[in-house]
Parts: sequence; C-alpha cells; structure tokens
Amino acid sequence: MLKTENLTRKFGSFTALDGLSITIGKGEIHGFVGPNGAGKTTAMRIMATLLPASEGKVFIDGINAKENPRRTRELMGYMPDFFGVYDHLQAWEYLDFYGRCYGMKAGERKKQAERLLSLVNLSEQKDSYVNILSRGMKQRLCLARALMHDPQFLILDEPASGMDPMARAEMKGIVKELKRQGKTVLISSHILPELSEMCDSFTILDHGKTIFSGSKEALERKINGQQQIIIRLLSADQQEEALSLLQPLCPDARSLSASLIEAFAADVEAAALLLSRLIAGGVQVADFHRQEMNLEKVFLEVIQHD
Repeated sequence: MLKTENLTRKFGSFTALDGLSITIGKGEIHGFVGPNGAGKTTAMRIMATLLPASEGKVFIDGINAKENPRRTRELMGYMPDFFGVYDHLQAWEYLDFYGRCYGMKAGERKKQAERLLSLVNLSEQKDSYVNILSRGMKQRLCLARALMHDPQFLILDEPASGMDPMARAEMKGIVKELKRQGKTVLISSHILPELSEMCDSFTILDHGKTIFSGSKEALERKINGQQQIIIRLLSADQQEEALSLLQPLCPDARSLSASLIEAFAADVEAAALLLSRLIAGGVQVADFHRQEMNLEKVFLEVIQHD
C-alpha cells in the first residue's frame, strides 16, 4: 500500500530525513518510532503531500504521490499531531463540511458521518458543539474526519497524545477495528507498549536515518537473536525432566519458578520443535507461548547499538 524510495528532506544545510525507504503491505498497522526530532512528522507530511521531498519518491497503492497528488489524497486520510477544529460547528456538521470538500453528496455525507460517529463512540455527541468536547473526543472526531472519504491508507501522527488511559484504550480499539476493516495504518506514538500491541511491523528513525524497518519478529531478532518462549508445566515435579529435554536444543533454557521455564527459539519451526520434544518426552505442558516484546526496551537498545 505504501512504498517510499530514498525519501530525503533538507532544510538548508540540515537534513531532517535521510534516505527513508520503507514498504507497508495492505492491511498492516505499521508503527513509526523515534525520539523527538527523528524525522517522523517530516516523513508523514511528505507522504501526505503536504511537504515536498528534497529527494526520493512516495507511492500509495502504486501511484506516484508527486505526479498525482489529487488521486493520492483520495486514497489517504491524514490525522496530524496538531490539528485545528471549528469550535462553533456541531460534531456532525464538522464531518459534513469535510465530506463536502471531497465532493460527497448530501445523503452519502449523512450516512458516512453517522457511521463514523458510531465508530469513534461519539454518536451521543453528534449535536454537541466542538468547543465543548473533551480533548479525547476532539481527537476521535479528527480521526473520523480523516476517514470521511473512506480512504484505504491512514497516517496517524500521535493520535493518543495527551489522552487519559481510558481515552487511549478507546483509540487503540478503534485502530484495531480499522485493521479488521482492511485499512492500512501508519501510526506514530510515544506510548510504546500500546504501539507494540497494535502493530504488525515497525520503522525506527533516529536523527533522520532509518535504524530498522521490518516485522515485529524481525525487530525482536535484531536485539535478541531469538524469540523468548515461556513454558508453564502442569506439575512442578517435571521441571528437571523438562529442562533435560530442552537444553540439548536450547542450552539457555532455564527455570523461572517451580513450574515456569524460559527458553528461546529462532523461529516458529524451532519453537514447535521444543514443544513436540516436551510432549514426546511425557512432560505435561499447561501453557506454551511467545513472550510479547518490550518495545520500550527494544527501542532503547536499537538506538544505543546504532
């Protein structure tokens, strides 16, 4: 859905973005991660055709954004990190206004606005004026605005910034629902644990340079070399036996508690081999799962290593 080739942006002698080349497949949620000043917002503005690139190309669903910006904007919805709202419009009027900007007919605008207000949990506030909405409500309304013309690709720049935990949870649920609808989402956030839960793949930027771009699993392997596996035994009495079965395949396998074991696997096939070895050896396994990565830890290690 998105492909960038050597995307670069210079402001005088300062290079804000240096050779960004990433690919995001249809239906993916892609996390854009980096410290302040890393170049994330600059990259997103270029993708959204709001800022010209000094070098490089952007393709949205195979369409060159520079050569066909109008068609690109039809395919894309953009929610910036700082956005303006028209305080003296009602919520439904706000969406209706943007629907008109996209040339939507009255009946289509009304139906789409109602559907989106329901999606972002603002149906009860449809007649409320924007100026009385909370910050979280305004952000959800801005997301609805970005979806008004039913784009297939969304750029969300810090969509949960300043939200309380409940509002962030609502936003996370909405993003997951968009994925279920087949939307492709590029999202930046400083709330890394929540980003880790949502995203299929990541790009990490630092000082305008790409430190990493790829799947969640590839990011784990970049740091750990292997995926962490947590095994819970049905009986603590079988722990010593389980370790003796695992250690020929995984020398780093170790006990975490009386019935809990930590092991490592390079990929899904290696993990399956560990499990089958335990079962064949008569060990009763109550739980066997891959430990979710700590994106904050991974992010810090990637930045420090590079």
